[in-house]
Amino acid sequence: MSQYEPLHHQPKPTQAKHSTPPPEPDFYMPAMPPLELLHAIESRLQRYLSRRRFRQRFLPLLAHDDHILDDMGHNRDDILWASRLPLKEDAGQALSQRRAQRKAAQGRHAEPGA
Repeated sequence: MSQYEPLHHQPKPTQAKHSTPPPEPDFYMPAMPPLELLHAIESRLQRYLSRRRFRQRFLPLLAHDDHILDDMGHNRDDILWASRLPLKEDAGQALSQRRAQRKAAQGRHAEPGA
């Protein structure tokens, strides 16, 4: 294989929304921490970090003008809506779904006039 041949495209692994609970061990040792507690802590930490990443990426965009946000493919109302979602929902993913729905709706409205 030469360096000029394209590599086979491998899809990126998608992250699960919620991690699966660990399997129950066949035995229990007194020094083992409760696995449900560790799973709950891990889940909450993942939700917190996800929400923090969203705030670091999208909330600073609100300082820009609406025209600049539109050029970036965002909407001020959508960003504010996503920032108020509960912690159980991934705000970044919900925002991208809402943006895709808005683009699809704009595409349908633009078709009859063309």
